[in-house]
Amino acid sequence: MSYAAAAGTIVAQILALPEFARVQALFPDTGLDEATLAEIVSGAADLAEGVIAPFNLQADRAGCTLDQGRVGLAPGHHAAWQAFVEGGWPTLEGATEWGGAGLPMLVHSACEELFNRASPAFGMLPTPMRCATKVIERYAEPALRAEWAPRLVDGSWAATICISEPDAGSDVPRLRTMAVPHEDGTWRVTGEKIWISYGDHDLTPRIAHMVLARTPDGGPGSAGLSLFLVPSDIDGARNAVIVRRIEEKLGLHGSPTCAMGFEGAVGHLIGTPGRGLAQLFTMIIGMRLSVGSQGAGIAGAAASLAWRYAAERRQGGKADAPPVTIDRHGDVQRMLLSLAARAEVTRGLVLTASAVSDLQAREPDEAARSQAGLLLSWLLPITKNFAAEAASLCASEAIQVLGGAGYTREWPAEQYLRDARVLAIYEGTSGMQALDLMLRRVLGDEGRAYHAFLTRARADAAQLGNNALGELLDMLEQATAGLDKTKGVIVAYPFLQLASLATTGWIAARLAALSDTPTHDHLAALGRHWLLMAKAQALSEAALVAHGSDLVSAFPHVDPTQLG
Repeated sequence: MSYAAAAGTIVAQILALPEFARVQALFPDTGLDEATLAEIVSGAADLAEGVIAPFNLQADRAGCTLDQGRVGLAPGHHAAWQAFVEGGWPTLEGATEWGGAGLPMLVHSACEELFNRASPAFGMLPTPMRCATKVIERYAEPALRAEWAPRLVDGSWAATICISEPDAGSDVPRLRTMAVPHEDGTWRVTGEKIWISYGDHDLTPRIAHMVLARTPDGGPGSAGLSLFLVPSDIDGARNAVIVRRIEEKLGLHGSPTCAMGFEGAVGHLIGTPGRGLAQLFTMIIGMRLSVGSQGAGIAGAAASLAWRYAAERRQGGKADAPPVTIDRHGDVQRMLLSLAARAEVTRGLVLTASAVSDLQAREPDEAARSQAGLLLSWLLPITKNFAAEAASLCASEAIQVLGGAGYTREWPAEQYLRDARVLAIYEGTSGMQALDLMLRRVLGDEGRAYHAFLTRARADAAQLGNNALGELLDMLEQATAGLDKTKGVIVAYPFLQLASLATTGWIAARLAALSDTPTHDHLAALGRHWLLMAKAQALSEAALVAHGSDLVSAFPHVDPTQLG
């Protein structure tokens, strides 16, 4: 696959974004013109193709090990990480105050897609480092901030996010890890945490574990949770943080997923007691956007592989003539178009959400900043879930195009599918994203996020003269009109699918309006095709939403003992 071609298309999408000019204006010190943008994204493509992708092949087969309580990484990981750090890639979005490049999230997401295209397992490490920095610089005491922020920004230290516990995964109010104050002003943290990506490694000498824990005077539920930074090492000695095991996983073999024990480990309170979950959402929001980049990377890689294979594989045609390449067959063309269109609107969705996040962070006018924030709150659950599912769907369809070859380890399609499956689970499952969209963005807060999107998309549909987008928005409005909380929790997932189709229809309508260059013509064709597909799929999802409680009416009548 051509990383250079992917980089060129990414840059073309960014330059075509209506938000890009405003992002440029809000980051005046970065010199972010077309040439600079192309140079940065091309550099990321070179590293992804030349260093990270070769590492990925070794990492998937070798995996990680646990020996005497320490994680051993796959061969080649240290060299790949060194090249990543020496190239300054961890610093892209970091604040200049801490030695970062201060570039927009939009540029970071563009590069992050390419790194994840090469190896989502590799990309699992820098994401929590970047996102933990946001929490630390916003809420930590000055001394702790000065100690950790510069080293997280430049990649010399690492970070994790420690929320889930046995029997309390997404059920955050039931977390039991306890933090007790110590006379020296630190805390002692005790408890068990699971699903911790890169919970231990030797790529960096220190790791900041961002731990949600209860305090002795904290009440029940999420209101009693506080946030702590628990260092892996203190003055060269190991803190009381133990790796219990490494999970054996379907995919992401190069990324160690650890079960961690905190046995009276020294920790530092971050921010306000009892506000840990709210503060941690600063980190979670960034990580969910990074899941979008992961999904875009895998989806793009799968689409590229399928098109390349179909253009070379010969089968079928007239019996008295040489076989033709399979991209001559109508059914294969249908699959290839579906793959490419889904991958491209996924990319556009992630880039748009990233640009809106830049506006929300930088707009000096309060009203403009508020509108960007509302649009972002609509886009985040959709971006996270749509990109996650796009990765799995594109990987699965690529295997179908490759046929039996796609099911073998000779080709990377099977790894794409294995690596992609977890994207719809971590950082909030599909069901959680659906409930978040339904209860908070539509039925809660007077539906301000929903109306912000609808107003923006309606204006674009009118300006572009795109009737297909208008029809998608009509279906979304009609479905929304009949919602209430009782019905909403049942139909939240099909509503999320419908909202995603309307939102990606908005992205596709923007792409469909492009012209004047070969790349624009390519993007416009895929935009038109996605609008065609989205309308047909939206009709189905709208019908499911309309069924309401009927979607679960048969549940009491099913006898699970009959399932065997």
